[in-house]
Amino acid sequence: MNYHLVEARYVSGHVVWLRFRDGTAGEIDLGPALEGPVFEAMRDPVAFQELQIHPEFHTLVWANGADIAPEFLHDNVRVTA
Repeated sequence: MNYHLVEARYVSGHVVWLRFRDGTAGEIDLGPALEGPVFEAMRDPVAFQELQIHPEFHTLVWANGADIAPEFLHDNVRVTA
């Protein structure tokens, strides 16, 4: 699936650089998407930096169980050269 996330790097604040299986790559500011109780801890940039790529679901996840749909990430990434 093209939405499979293959690489993620923390940039700053709530900005992450992502690369997907289909070659799409760029940055996304997830600050506005961090709504609801499960994302409360991630509003702290230090906790946010602990992001990982889930090995089975190929999307961003955090230790507290929070995750973001890979389709959302793919559709909202700002492609960079």
